[in-house]
Amino acid sequence: MTIELPEVLLSPLALALLGLCIGSFLNVVVHRLPLILERGWKLESAELLGVKVDLPGAIGLSKPRSRCPSCGHAIAWHENIPLLSYLKLRGRCSACKVRISPRYPIIEGLTAVLFAAVAYRFGAHPVSLLWCAFVAVLVALAAIDWDTTLLPDSLTLPLLWAGLVASAVGWTVPLSSALWGAVAGYLSLWSVYWLFKLTTGKEGMGFGDFKLLAALGAWLGWQMILPTVLGASALGAVIGIGMKMSSALREGRYVPFGPFLAGAGIVVLLAGPERVLDWLGWN
Repeated sequence: MTIELPEVLLSPLALALLGLCIGSFLNVVVHRLPLILERGWKLESAELLGVKVDLPGAIGLSKPRSRCPSCGHAIAWHENIPLLSYLKLRGRCSACKVRISPRYPIIEGLTAVLFAAVAYRFGAHPVSLLWCAFVAVLVALAAIDWDTTLLPDSLTLPLLWAGLVASAVGWTVPLSSALWGAVAGYLSLWSVYWLFKLTTGKEGMGFGDFKLLAALGAWLGWQMILPTVLGASALGAVIGIGMKMSSALREGRYVPFGPFLAGAGIVVLLAGPERVLDWLGWN
């Protein structure tokens, strides 16, 4: 059965407004999901070791209410309107006046812009909502990996399976392309990982990167695996060198690869396979 939605609900403006709201939720996911996972790991470890561990109260994506990390002020609804509240508060907590991280409006604004770009790319079609969900998960993964060098299975694996299912029902690329994209995405970085480790004795990337590229392959098809990796590598090299030169990257630390994979995947999606292959001279 075909789902028909009024075109106005799928216009760039409408999806941009939706993106602002989704971006606000992504801020919660980026902040809380690593804490939820860390708490779970500690509880599991304590249970296996048969010891007691004193942990803060349980936290979820919806509870408890958002509060200022500095003074504990409960965020009122009118202080939680995407972008507008940040501007009205001039980027400071209404109670203690401590500066609010610009990360919050940046993610909200970025998600809005990307949702609008998806609307331009795919038009007023329900499949635009599917690609908006794909983009939203990538934004969350990129921010979490940048903060923690962690790409949670609770996001990468559902993204991978959703890509295969979307392909199977005919919403994205052909199923054979999606399946081999997932296989090629995982095995390509898995091979690089083991080659680097056997050569240097060090780990050059995490297993989450394999799963993320597999998910990108499931959504974009096997033909876009190499362009995605090339784009991510180029972007990562530029950012890494820039951070090194500005002393933002301390000795012994590294820049996570996940944000660049996610960024390259979004660029490939919005540009379209034909244009990407033209850029590389492969058409």
